[in-house]
Amino acid sequence: MAAQREWFDKDYYAVLGVDKGADDREITKAYRRLARQNHPDANPGDSAAEDRFKEVSTAYDVIGNAERREEYDEIRRLGPMGGGPAGGGPGGPFAGFDPQDFADLGGLFGNLFNRGGAPGRGPSRPARGADVEAELHLSFLEAVHGVTTSVNLTSDAPCRACSGSGARRGTRPSTCARCGGRGVREDNQGLFSFSQPCAGCSGQGQIIDKPCENCRGSGTERRSREIKVRIPPGVDDGQRIRLKGKGEPGSSGGPRGDLFVRVDVEADGRFGRRGTDLTLVVPITYPEAVLGADLRVPTLDGGSVTLRIPAGTRSGRKFRVRGQGVTTTKKTGDLLVTVEIDVPDAISDEERAAIEALSDVSEHVPRAHL
Repeated sequence: MAAQREWFDKDYYAVLGVDKGADDREITKAYRRLARQNHPDANPGDSAAEDRFKEVSTAYDVIGNAERREEYDEIRRLGPMGGGPAGGGPGGPFAGFDPQDFADLGGLFGNLFNRGGAPGRGPSRPARGADVEAELHLSFLEAVHGVTTSVNLTSDAPCRACSGSGARRGTRPSTCARCGGRGVREDNQGLFSFSQPCAGCSGQGQIIDKPCENCRGSGTERRSREIKVRIPPGVDDGQRIRLKGKGEPGSSGGPRGDLFVRVDVEADGRFGRRGTDLTLVVPITYPEAVLGADLRVPTLDGGSVTLRIPAGTRSGRKFRVRGQGVTTTKKTGDLLVTVEIDVPDAISDEERAAIEALSDVSEHVPRAHL
């Protein structure tokens, strides 16, 4: 129980400076920042920094692993088994129970206490790299037709000098002598056998004797990257495109995270958009609305179609032109045309006379219902 006592007493969330509800990305980000600050290679001769580095590594080894984090939270919630002495003596947490009643009491509680005593346990498990998000600005036509372009971003990437191993070129990490490469140390407590991350290698199972000069042993470096992105036809404003495996590198051989590209589409001077449908406002004259007309309406590909406006068309009426919208892999939308009667700001004397003559002979009373 002594090996797990630290779980009761130590707040690993506080060690990393994150909230208890922090997600995996926030925890990893906090760990990397603190590990760089306190790494022994960055603080030669500073024992306090070395102790802090070990403390941060131990905290991340627990709450940076989904299974261990769940066990840690459960142990912290339950408390130190009521605070009594271990075993089945009077007042102990197992008072009244005969250990012989159980074929394997250690196996019964193994999942709760970090699978204590599990043979052949290896070093820290591979952890998936963090996801990265970038923003891409597209013109209206690029978004509609699709485009192959590039995204520039700065993020963690495998160190080019050591290929991500963390060891100086020409060398390799050595097996930790304290844990034999297992990454954990065991503490036998009677019925139970508990394990905790090895302090000698911070649970990694390996020690980098000669760290890479470029990444200081972390195996990653911060650098700018240019990534080609294929934007499919019909992408909409605010949509996120996922590029699998283009995020930050994982740890301990884990897979890379993903890159999410958020698309920002510029507005077009003529066309609007509603899903896969395009929208267009077309002004018409009063005579065209009253008498009807055939209008030439532009399309997105630079051509035009003929739209018949029936006599007596009201301002604001909508017409649908089939198949002239946005084409995606699933469907092709339509062109939605809204006609609006255009009222001129200034008219000639002849136009005024004609309108006055129309007013004199018109019998239409639009406000009769009022």
